[in-house]
Amino acid sequence: MIEFKYVHSPKSVILHAVFFDLRYSVSCLDLEEIMAERGVKIEHTALNRWVVKFAPLIAARAQARKRPTAASWRMDETYIRVKGKRTYLYRAVDRADQTLDFLLSERRDLSAARRFFKRAISTNGVPDRIAIDKSSANLAGLQAVNVILKFTGKGRTIKVRQVKYPNNILEQDHRFTKRITAPMPGFKAFHSAAATIAGIETAHMIRKGQVATNGATAFQTFTKLVT
Repeated sequence: MIEFKYVHSPKSVILHAVFFDLRYSVSCLDLEEIMAERGVKIEHTALNRWVVKFAPLIAARAQARKRPTAASWRMDETYIRVKGKRTYLYRAVDRADQTLDFLLSERRDLSAARRFFKRAISTNGVPDRIAIDKSSANLAGLQAVNVILKFTGKGRTIKVRQVKYPNNILEQDHRFTKRITAPMPGFKAFHSAAATIAGIETAHMIRKGQVATNGATAFQTFTKLVT
């Protein structure tokens, strides 16, 4: 169970505020006003702290509990601004548009691509094939992973499909993250950006039905990840 020690607001208030911040395209100031209209007073600065603290913990539980994914992947990256500069959000989905994994990186290079592929494989297993764009860094990162798979005997190598526009499904999927981050005033620190993105991706996974709901609403499913 995720502990809610050392916070001065009820757990239910925190979870409502965090979920709505991650799921809907409203700013923290807007959400502060919305909560006030319902008789709940919170500071937008407190909401930011709650997101940074709890979103990564809930995201880790969502990854552990999500439904099995297909062995055909699409991988691409988009950008998120942190302190006015571009950082790169690596993302992968399977052929059914189910989220596999994500990683925010300060750089777009071989090291970041390799780190992302290793992370995605550790949580989802080795896929049969991955479609990527014409990025040489992504190709080199995937080739490095294939070398490890070949010589460690831990799995088969991955077929690589590299074409200019292979990821229309993924490009469409990027829009959810962009829509949620658009009203935000801008990330001031990389760690807070990474935490927020983890929460947004979790809300998106719930929306896509990747976490078993058993008839529960999206918010109820989100809260169940805490226990």
